[in-house]
Amino acid sequence: MSDAPSWTLQRDAEGLATLTLDKPGASTNVLSKPVLLELGACIDALLADPPRALLIRSGKASGFIAGADINEFVTFTNVDEAFELIRGGQKVLERLEALPCPTVAAINGFALGGGLELALACGYRVAADDDKVSLGLPEVQLGIHPGFGGTVRTVRLIGATQALDLMLTGKPVRADKALRIGLVDRVVPRAELDAAARALALHPPAKHRPPLAARALSFGIVRPFVKRAIERQVAARVRRDHYPAPYAIVDLWARHGAHGEAAYDAEARSIARLFLTDTSRNLVRAFFLQNRLKSLGGRAPGPLRRVHVVGAGVMGGDIAAWCALRGLEVTLQDREMKYIEPALARAREYFGKRIRDPAAAAAAGARLAADVAGNGVAGADVVIEAIYENAEAKQALYATLEPRMQPGALLATNTSSIRLEELAAKLADPTRLVGLHFFNPVAQMPLVEIVRGRQTRDEVVAVALAFARRIDKLPLPCRSAPGFVVNRVLTPYLQEAMLALEEGVPAALIDRAAVDFGMPMGPIELADVVGLDVGEHVGAIIAKELGRAAPALPTLAQHLVAKELGRKSGHGYYAWQGGKAVKPDPGGRQAPEDLTDRLMLALVNECVAVLREGTVEDADLLDAGVIYGSGFAPFRGGPLTYARARGVGAVVGRLQELAKRHGSRFSPDAGWSQIGGA
Repeated sequence: MSDAPSWTLQRDAEGLATLTLDKPGASTNVLSKPVLLELGACIDALLADPPRALLIRSGKASGFIAGADINEFVTFTNVDEAFELIRGGQKVLERLEALPCPTVAAINGFALGGGLELALACGYRVAADDDKVSLGLPEVQLGIHPGFGGTVRTVRLIGATQALDLMLTGKPVRADKALRIGLVDRVVPRAELDAAARALALHPPAKHRPPLAARALSFGIVRPFVKRAIERQVAARVRRDHYPAPYAIVDLWARHGAHGEAAYDAEARSIARLFLTDTSRNLVRAFFLQNRLKSLGGRAPGPLRRVHVVGAGVMGGDIAAWCALRGLEVTLQDREMKYIEPALARAREYFGKRIRDPAAAAAAGARLAADVAGNGVAGADVVIEAIYENAEAKQALYATLEPRMQPGALLATNTSSIRLEELAAKLADPTRLVGLHFFNPVAQMPLVEIVRGRQTRDEVVAVALAFARRIDKLPLPCRSAPGFVVNRVLTPYLQEAMLALEEGVPAALIDRAAVDFGMPMGPIELADVVGLDVGEHVGAIIAKELGRAAPALPTLAQHLVAKELGRKSGHGYYAWQGGKAVKPDPGGRQAPEDLTDRLMLALVNECVAVLREGTVEDADLLDAGVIYGSGFAPFRGGPLTYARARGVGAVVGRLQELAKRHGSRFSPDAGWSQIGGA
């Protein structure tokens, strides 16, 4: 580790002091304990010889400050230890705020979490007019809340409504919105940032204050009424026992109204408690798992600029649109133009919503072109097949694609269930085929399974991993196996839900059991979203490959015969209106007491089988894949982490009970003996 300082302090002839943070050996600035202590020493020097004004800036091109050092979060062993670190950081920023001179933060790129809190301790903030500028308080996504005074200063600066929204959602804002709500005082071209910040520091205007109406919400007589309304909104999204941090944010504001020294002390004590919760530990774990997936995507040996997608259905069209959004030139092929036009229209609508600059949205649209003849194959760096799940049809397509492809181009399939060995059987070079399995909806699901067959070359896998990162997806490397990882573990979960439905359990109760566990949506609703035909087809392939008997599901068969395929047809297990499921009220009926375990342990038991078979390298990658590929309750840390927390012996015992009551499908997998945990 370098002994070079993170902060440098310079003074000029006009009395302006400039503090620059440039953490040695790091691409990004973070507020670790040593960085905060060093900042405290710089403030001591400024107090001893006060400047006319102070400018705080970043020496990193990547941005201002990304936040606190998350690696320190996992080192806390007790609440007192966490409180001491947080309170120490608060005191440093309190001393910054109390400096007897104007202070200005010059924000280039991101100012997130503790980075924004440091900027809030300054009297003024100037941001670059750049799409890379992002200001936010995302701590809630790690099961905590701002701890360096953010719950107090944000409310004081922009009012309770805007501040609570910033903290409760964890979503960052761009420079233009930050200016509009008063989070920053100026937005200037990037090249003028330092000069504008300097001018503001030397000639400071009156400080921003929120309007009286916004300030009035924090009056003591008003807060209890507002609190109840906000808590109802929070409760509609998350449960307190699952995610305590949003409720803690509301509680802090309701008790103190962002007033007084007690508000800072309460903030520090609250976050110290949250650090030690299972929710925070597991959300931090999920964050590190995400970083591990990101790290798997190294550099491609050559450029990745052009993509050719074959199949303009929902998946193929959305893959093509996503690649165009991420800056690649994309050609989209299907049998006739009439199949491509809906995908292009969907893409244009998506670009218009996603990209605020009309010119940039138009440019993204221009990067996506229809290509019925497949002329884009010859120049493509990546060719993605996304046609329907039929091995013979895919093989026939490859026979037309392979001769026209560049020698080094990637040939990828978006198959969700077919083994690559079967698909590659008739290729002249079977070593070039790799799986790029995207999930629906492509724009929302971050994971892509990178599937290697027995013959896939290492360098082909490396390019696929790099490509996933190039388009800002999380790559999960896995071995070719029935259903790969995510579909494999979701299949018994979905089938168990349908079996419960056959037993007469109302669909809404089944879904409620899963959502109460922490899943983003219930399995019956998920089956409708995926498409009942797609789910049935994938389930049949997986069952055949694994030598299992597919369960008898008469209700599913009836829906398929009636062409009631779920959301896409307007009716499945549920009726769909305006893109939302209409769920009949189950009345006073109660779900069976073992329903949650039937659903979740079916999934967990399958995860153990996938790990035992070596489809993924280790348990951490499996947890990561199921969290980011299926939305498995992140606050539980992943299915295997959940099993360890519950106790492996207890889970195995429960599976044995379920097997006696419901059948051998619940028999504990042989791999449980290799899973650590009591």
